[in-house]
Amino acid sequence: MKRPVIVLTGGGTAGHVSVNEALIPVFIEKGYEVHYIGSHNGIEKELIRNGHKEVKYHSIQSGKLRRYFSLKNFSDPLRVGAGVLQAFALLKKLKPEIIFSKGGFVSVPVILAAKLAKIPVVIHESDVTPGLANKLALPFAKHIFTVFEQTLQHVPSDRATCTGAVIRPEIFEGERFEGLRIARLKGEKPVFIVTGGSQGSAILNATVRKELDRLLERFEIIHLCGKGNIDESLEHIPGYTQFEYVTEGLPHLLAAADFAISRAGSNAIFELLSVLKPMLLIPLSASQSRGDQLLNASLFESLGIAEVVEEEELKKLSAVELFASLVDHKEELLKSMKKVATTKSPEDMANMILSYKN
Repeated sequence: MKRPVIVLTGGGTAGHVSVNEALIPVFIEKGYEVHYIGSHNGIEKELIRNGHKEVKYHSIQSGKLRRYFSLKNFSDPLRVGAGVLQAFALLKKLKPEIIFSKGGFVSVPVILAAKLAKIPVVIHESDVTPGLANKLALPFAKHIFTVFEQTLQHVPSDRATCTGAVIRPEIFEGERFEGLRIARLKGEKPVFIVTGGSQGSAILNATVRKELDRLLERFEIIHLCGKGNIDESLEHIPGYTQFEYVTEGLPHLLAAADFAISRAGSNAIFELLSVLKPMLLIPLSASQSRGDQLLNASLFESLGIAEVVEEEELKKLSAVELFASLVDHKEELLKSMKKVATTKSPEDMANMILSYKN
């Protein structure tokens, strides 16, 4: 008997893929044939093809959605149109019961094609306010799931539910000693994990490396610096280990870390919250983004579960003092984090998604 089909989509950053990655094993266990529609060159292609061999990956054209002037704004609609036609052909062939979208540019043509093919779409929005891709997709969605209660003010209330964050179960399975082994650290000083996301963060990388000698006098550092951002001159320095990006070993590295310095993408900071890592958030500035990370960070700060420094202030401050502040405020941060660290299991989330299938 042919297995039922579900299609997942979303891409551009690892944050647009991580929830899908958490759900894939659940859908497979439920007997579904899982297909993923993404871009030709996005990080979603690498993550899905390398980490989920049982999932069939399909590439389509997609254009970038910009809030600023660019000559590509005139050509990208043609790419989106081509993507819609490609996605429509795929959906007619696959005949999925439902499509689950995590957002990102590539999801737009998939959702438009789903509307034409009369296939229900469920959207997941991780940030306080919807991203541009999800804003465009909202009219075509059968239901919208949100991480933050505040997001319900920005989406159709009769088609939305706040579920909280969906966290990969393996995040909770890390072992401290294995993480220290992977990172080649002793764990004799407070261990910090510094992450700028899958694409890295130039300002975070520069902040850590500028004061590295002074930082290593008091701390050990696991530095996730982004693809192509390894500094070979800093390899093999005791107490400091750099990785481009980590997937399978991340739970162990998180278990090894006592504190975290991070951008403020929703999925990343909820994972840090779920494993109770006191965190300093350095959100992307409004000049580089739509301001979603600023809103995420502001909310976490207001709840007393994170310290926040805006990018513009970072160059004026001492990295050593910022790291030390987390150590000094560890207990009060942990106390607040334990009050709000609620998550949705992938099993529960999958059941909610499937309740909207045809």
